[in-house]
Amino acid sequence: MSDRFLRWAKMWIEEKIPPGANPDIESHDAKAKRLFGKLSSEAAAEGFTSSEIAAERERILPLILTAVSDSRDFDIDAYRLKSLLAQENEDGD
Repeated sequence: MSDRFLRWAKMWIEEKIPPGANPDIESHDAKAKRLFGKLSSEAAAEGFTSSEIAAERERILPLILTAVSDSRDFDIDAYRLKSLLAQENEDGD
C-alpha cells in the first residue's frame, strides 16, 4: 500500500540487521517479531501512521525474517586482523 513506507523499511532492515546477526539465542521468528516492533516504533517516530505500518506488516515481516535467518558465519580471524590493523593505525605505526 505505502511504497514510501516499504522503501524506508527495506533501508531500515539493511542498516539494522547485518548478515549473520542472529547467534541463535532466540528463534528466527521471535527475533523477527521483536525487530518488527522496533521497526514500528522507529517508523512512528519518522512520521508514518499506525495504519500504514499495520497495512504493510504482512510484507515487512517476511523481509525481516529473511534478514535474521541469514546464516553467514562470522569470520573471527578477519575480525581480529581488522582490529590489529586498526590498532596499528591508531598508534601511528
